[in-house]
Amino acid sequence: MAQSEPPRKPQNNAAAGHWLTAGFGQTRRQVAEGLRIMRHKGPSQIQFWLLALLIGIGAGLAALGFRLGITVLLRTFYGIDDESLTNDAARLPWWWLVLVPTVGGLVVGLILDRFTAAGRAATVADVIEDAALEGGRVNMREGFASAAASLLTLGMGGSSGREGPVVHFAGVISTWFATRISASPMAGRELLGCAVAGAVAASFNAPIAGALFAHEVILRHFAAHAFAPIAIAAVAGAVINRQAFGGATEFALPGEPGLSFYVELPAFMLLGIVCALVAAALVWAVLRADATGNALFQRTGWPRWLRPTLAGALLGLLAIPFPHIIGVGYQTTFAALRGAFGLQEVLIFAVVKVLAVSLTLGGRMGGGIFSPALVLGALTGLAFGMIATSMAPTMSGSTTIYAMAGMGAVAAAVLGAPISTALIVFEMTGDFQTGIAVMTAVSLSSALASRILHRSFFLTQLELRGVHVAEGPQVWLPQKMRINSLMRAPDAENAPAPDLVRNLALSGRALVDGARLGLALSEFERTGAAFLPVIRPPAPRDPAAIGPPSPPEVIGTLYHVDALRALNQALAATAAEEHG
Repeated sequence: MAQSEPPRKPQNNAAAGHWLTAGFGQTRRQVAEGLRIMRHKGPSQIQFWLLALLIGIGAGLAALGFRLGITVLLRTFYGIDDESLTNDAARLPWWWLVLVPTVGGLVVGLILDRFTAAGRAATVADVIEDAALEGGRVNMREGFASAAASLLTLGMGGSSGREGPVVHFAGVISTWFATRISASPMAGRELLGCAVAGAVAASFNAPIAGALFAHEVILRHFAAHAFAPIAIAAVAGAVINRQAFGGATEFALPGEPGLSFYVELPAFMLLGIVCALVAAALVWAVLRADATGNALFQRTGWPRWLRPTLAGALLGLLAIPFPHIIGVGYQTTFAALRGAFGLQEVLIFAVVKVLAVSLTLGGRMGGGIFSPALVLGALTGLAFGMIATSMAPTMSGSTTIYAMAGMGAVAAAVLGAPISTALIVFEMTGDFQTGIAVMTAVSLSSALASRILHRSFFLTQLELRGVHVAEGPQVWLPQKMRINSLMRAPDAENAPAPDLVRNLALSGRALVDGARLGLALSEFERTGAAFLPVIRPPAPRDPAAIGPPSPPEVIGTLYHVDALRALNQALAATAAEEHG
């Protein structure tokens, strides 16, 4: 049988160049055609899984880059890395410890003032809001600015976490993909979940917890159709971490912790209650610092870029006696899990850490609260363990297990994520034998903290902004929907008589152009009307003008039944997404 002739190689450089150009051109056309099909018809399941893989890799690389970037900055400005900060930073001149965070705060303030609307770094709370109200799309401009601000904060003396900024920047990556394929709101949320899963998995080397965190905290549901792509992204992010740092766990426990299960479990129940109170104190301190800063700058009229500068200066002064507050603070967590502190030292460090985190976040610098919650939890657990084991030494295990359980319990209460936080602790330590102790403390801590806080730190932040995501879609969906797409045009066949609509508008019973559905439903409830005019207010009147003011322009009519129908359809679509 005749064999096919092998393809001929290009005979010269010109032919080779033409061959390569033609190949690249064909590939580019195929990619463009694929994007066109996804934009118009939506991605297929295989294509969506491929997007999830790419987003997970991107989020993992972002987490890796952020972590390495902090290390580079710490070495540049302090000559040390995060793990050796406690011991070595004390050798630096006091004025340098003050100067570096002050300059860092100034740069952070200028970045946030120039590139963000609110003058603050975006956080996980913004990701939750964007998932619910913006179809999973975050503000990309503010995302880049927030990432830069958080990187400078943690590398130049701030005291906050690196995971929150990475989660938000991963949202920037998913938003880029969602925009390119014109993803629907449901697809956009799933892509955002993939990005968050990849970022958390890469940050903690915890793929299982990363996937569950995206469901539990960001999407706030466990839809079966979203699990596969989110799991793919989480695995991809964890692989990025393990390629860079190996398969070792983040926190290595010294020896066997030891647990007298049945006898010692009541102590872990009590630890959960204590951790809930500590978590509430941390959240209260951060929110109180933020409110105090707002009041101060509103009263004085100072420029908002000065706020991180002042916070940096105060942090520098605090770092003179307590250099361990600089950076993420995992070196303190390592020491707490080893039991390297005395009781008095632990209590002082815990109070100072709360103060430092409050100054950083309340001062509108950058960073998140995940790492500080882990640090504070480990210190709380260690202090509790020292007291508990000293009271019943023959019936107790080591203090290490208390530190680990406290680490999970405080973080779970702050984040409002008991399932994923408990798994993060397991995966970060590699010790699943102590799972029952951790789950006991986490469950009680989360249950009590949800009564004290508005379910979590993030949801409390949103509540203070007037965004009621925690109440469910029946509350936040009307906040999202605008009435313009629901109203009937003045010349529509089923519109009411123009004179009747005009008289209602002149009497003040009307809705303003662009109003949200929630406001419209409240107005229907108040007035009992079957329909209301939608008006466009007249332009501001010249004080010197003579004659009666111009009447508002009626641009349509909204019927109560149309508003209720639209809300019912939106709720049905949300239920289908959550339970599909």
